[in-house]
Amino acid sequence: MSKKKEAILRAATVLFANNGYRQTSIAELSRLTGVAEGTIFYHFKNKEEIFLSVLKSVKKRLDHAIHKAGGLENAGTGLEKALAVVTVYLGLCGEMQDEFLMLQRHYPYQISRRNPECRTLLEAITAGFLDLFETALHAGQADGSIDVESTRKTAMILYAMTDGIARLQTYHIYDSGALHCELMRVCRRMLAVDAPAGPSHAPVV
Repeated sequence: MSKKKEAILRAATVLFANNGYRQTSIAELSRLTGVAEGTIFYHFKNKEEIFLSVLKSVKKRLDHAIHKAGGLENAGTGLEKALAVVTVYLGLCGEMQDEFLMLQRHYPYQISRRNPECRTLLEAITAGFLDLFETALHAGQADGSIDVESTRKTAMILYAMTDGIARLQTYHIYDSGALHCELMRVCRRMLAVDAPAGPSHAPVV
């Protein structure tokens, strides 16, 4: 990928995240990058193609992060792995604030209603995180540290709960870090066999 194309995608990510899709203009993208509008249209046929390219780039980064987190070799039991995944997700939200803000807006899902490629990318991103949670839950079932009936449904609940906490941070409503210990406690009580009543902390990953 050329340096100009990379610059366009980086700037577009910031604009889509902070301004939304409709309010992001090619003129502003040109001003922000110093790349002529004609050059932008040389690389991308329209704004929607720019958005899809940004989404592909985000998915690639998240795939790498999920693969890196997939082992969690030092996490211990399946329960500790599941708690570590929660921590990993919140960490990614902090590291990739613009990307997560873009994903948490409504417009990507509006576009996905008429654009199958967009829908496939969004579904793949969600499935990646669900699979990461579910793998930890399976491990916990196998080693006896987790007691749940449906690993997939429980993975969805964990994902939705963690993403909800992350949104408080993304939208500057509340510091999600201040909720971390309580979130770990809630997750442990929800998942663990004979969970202790006292506070618990997920391992640092």
